[in-house]
Amino acid sequence: MKRTLSIVGAGRVGRALGKRLCERGWEIGAVVTRSAATARAAVRLIGAGIPSVAMGLDVLAADVILVTVPDDELASVARSLAKMAGHGCRGKIVLHTSATLDQSALRPLARSGAATGSLHPMQAFGGKIVPNLKGMIFGIEGDPKARRLAQAMAVTLGGVPVTIDTRDKPIYHAAGVMAGGGLYPIVEAGMQLLMGIGFTRARAAQTLLPLLRQILDNIERIGPRAAWTGPLSRGDYQIVAIHSRALRRYPREIQQSYHALSLLAGRLLSRMPAAALKQINHALKKERRRKLES
Repeated sequence: MKRTLSIVGAGRVGRALGKRLCERGWEIGAVVTRSAATARAAVRLIGAGIPSVAMGLDVLAADVILVTVPDDELASVARSLAKMAGHGCRGKIVLHTSATLDQSALRPLARSGAATGSLHPMQAFGGKIVPNLKGMIFGIEGDPKARRLAQAMAVTLGGVPVTIDTRDKPIYHAAGVMAGGGLYPIVEAGMQLLMGIGFTRARAAQTLLPLLRQILDNIERIGPRAAWTGPLSRGDYQIVAIHSRALRRYPREIQQSYHALSLLAGRLLSRMPAAALKQINHALKKERRRKLES
């Protein structure tokens, strides 16, 4: 049986999921955004759907309602949708795509009879790029009926559904933010350091991006600890002090990030964490004393 889907808040995630599901035979119904222009643009990208600027009864015409609004708007959207729908929610499945919030964000809809849960693709949805979701992990939680539908949806998209305990969703998201989201400022910091010594932005990118690709390839093949390279992996702690000294003329946040990342590497990647942390802290303290004396 062909499934029908309404999308409320068709931003980057909603458009991408709608497009991929449409390609796999789902029927797209209402596509709701804040303006007529963005709603029409979302429908064009998805390849189907009825553009709308307000939640109306057409949203409830679908079997499944996918709510892809920002986290801080999710509760109010759920209340508004439940108030409008009344008992019309019975038999519906409502999923949101928040990485951190759980099904309780949709409680008003559950009280109105809907099966509720969440479906989060662990993937970056940047700009106008619609990522290929094949092989991607989909974090899933919710009541049994919603979970089953979310799992089937993830499989349809070529993804791998993983059930997350409700209380563990913040940790699930924090892991993604640290490992993935943390790259953006770190890479930009590296580029700005190179630009500070005369590199163009293009040459800085040419310098760092192949390095990052190789690192990720190595991590995928043999894991972070085995792939770990650089001065700390060799126990060359004096280099930490030299780097710290050279970074004095840059913003404090860059200096602090270098220090924190050095300590994190010592804690998580060193075979003897206590000894590594002692050496790293000694190098950093030595440099701080030098700074005070200069």
